[in-house]
Amino acid sequence: MRINKLAGALAIAGLATVSGAAFATNGYFSHGYGMKAKGMAGAGIAFGQDALAAATNPANMVLVGDRLDVGLDWFRPQRSTVTGTVTHDGNGKEDFFIPEFGYNKMLNQNMSLGVSVFGNGGMNTQYNSYNATAGVFAFGSGDPVGVDLSQLFISPTFAMKINDVHSVGVSLNVAYQRFKAYGLSGFNVAAQTSAVGSVTDNGYDNSWGYGARIGWTGKLNADWTVGATYQTRTHMGKFDKYKGLFAEQGDFDIPANFGFGAAVKITPSLTAAVDLMRIQYGSVKAISNTNAQGGLLGANNGSGFGWTDQTIFKLGLSYEYSKNLTLRAGWNSGETPYDPGQTQFNTLAPAVVEDHITLGGTWTLDNKSEISVAYMHAFSNQVSGTNTMTNRMYQDSLGVSYGMKF
Repeated sequence: MRINKLAGALAIAGLATVSGAAFATNGYFSHGYGMKAKGMAGAGIAFGQDALAAATNPANMVLVGDRLDVGLDWFRPQRSTVTGTVTHDGNGKEDFFIPEFGYNKMLNQNMSLGVSVFGNGGMNTQYNSYNATAGVFAFGSGDPVGVDLSQLFISPTFAMKINDVHSVGVSLNVAYQRFKAYGLSGFNVAAQTSAVGSVTDNGYDNSWGYGARIGWTGKLNADWTVGATYQTRTHMGKFDKYKGLFAEQGDFDIPANFGFGAAVKITPSLTAAVDLMRIQYGSVKAISNTNAQGGLLGANNGSGFGWTDQTIFKLGLSYEYSKNLTLRAGWNSGETPYDPGQTQFNTLAPAVVEDHITLGGTWTLDNKSEISVAYMHAFSNQVSGTNTMTNRMYQDSLGVSYGMKF
């Protein structure tokens, strides 16, 4: 009976996450996973705190114990593109609700088995103010213009303590993504695409894929913990309905990423955590191909978003104010993954935010269950292109989760 209930909760969380994950902050990845980590700018490679820890470092699952965590994040990105003196509002949809779910069970004192379900990220724009004479929108011939990409990860995880110092873990990442584009009929011609009819206005297409994440955590002494993690490239099925839009005939794999982290107990009540992450966007042609490569859309050398690998720095603080209240704060920074020559295609995905601040906290109830909250603000940033287009964006999110130890 317990297994059936868990499977049902997992399915509900997964379906809800797919409908909610529509944009993210480090490129198109989320700035963090799990409400506690989100309150610390996503830092968590060496500092796991809940059953979403596997999304950052699976080795930490054996350290968090028996837990159930369920959360919901309200996410509000504000994106626009400027051509000359005209500002085009890309906020046809502004509010997104992104659930998360985690469950972890200790098999014995040294091994755990769990699952984390989370929105990896995505991208969304909807321009309702179509203007055929305004540069950036010359590729469309209808109103509205936009895209919607969502990605869901379901990550069963096994972790174990090798000894009192070292822990390791591995997650199988089962990934689902869906995508649609609309209003791009100016691209849906033989002079622009290798597959006319598979560029725009075909509704949602979806694909499944797989990959893995491995991790290690080591306790150097009573105050210092370090960790490392690597996620393989997630090989996804192709978007057949959009094989004339994305390079390699609709291929849209999720890039590999890796990172290193450290956590130090500065005082008995104050812990600082630092992560350094690298997302390898440059390995996926649909994301990394530039407009200078000259191929038709959908071809192996067709234009993509021109994104390069992105390095992200995360710094988080956790302060145990009392036995019932923990406060958190953080800073997350990563350079925009594309240069000014790529602003035209990136009107559909203006991922230009770089610096984020976060705040959060956890209140522990008398029954030892927890209520956690996390707030994130990504400061406004812009990239002005060589083609007179400027992409702009800022973001806010506010989330709450319920955690239970058992």
